[in-house]
Amino acid sequence: MTSIRLQAYSAAAAVFALDRLTKWIIETRVSWADTCRVIPGFFDIVRSQNRGVAFGLFNESTSEWRTGLLVLLSTVAVVVVSVALWRAPRLDRLSLWGLALILGGAGGNVFDRILWGRVTDFLDFHAGDYHWPAFNMADSAIVVGSGLLLIDLLRPKRQAANVP
Repeated sequence: MTSIRLQAYSAAAAVFALDRLTKWIIETRVSWADTCRVIPGFFDIVRSQNRGVAFGLFNESTSEWRTGLLVLLSTVAVVVVSVALWRAPRLDRLSLWGLALILGGAGGNVFDRILWGRVTDFLDFHAGDYHWPAFNMADSAIVVGSGLLLIDLLRPKRQAANVP
């Protein structure tokens, strides 16, 4: 395995481990009734469960297919991103680190979904009447990783010199 692949998979494993650690801390130390004010009026730590996808989408669905379908789609995404990372020497750096973050985050959430049928969310941001749905470290890694992929996609590429 090349050094860059090892670095990318190690970064994904670190994101997975950080996600599991933070969820474990919340699950063992924060009750359902607790709200830990970190920045009053802006950021709290809470404990919530999400049986849907990112930011609570489909959380209220009563479909018996929801969890199985989400596990299947998430597992496919983890496999696709793992394969893309295997081709690491051909990737730009932003894409490489973006995929590593996505892999670690998706792995953390699919792990929870397989074991418990839900994920624990705890980062709760709000401003005035606006309230963002609670999320977790895995979701954060997926969003940042997607942002890196988008930046890499939108930035101009250097053209290789045509040397005969």
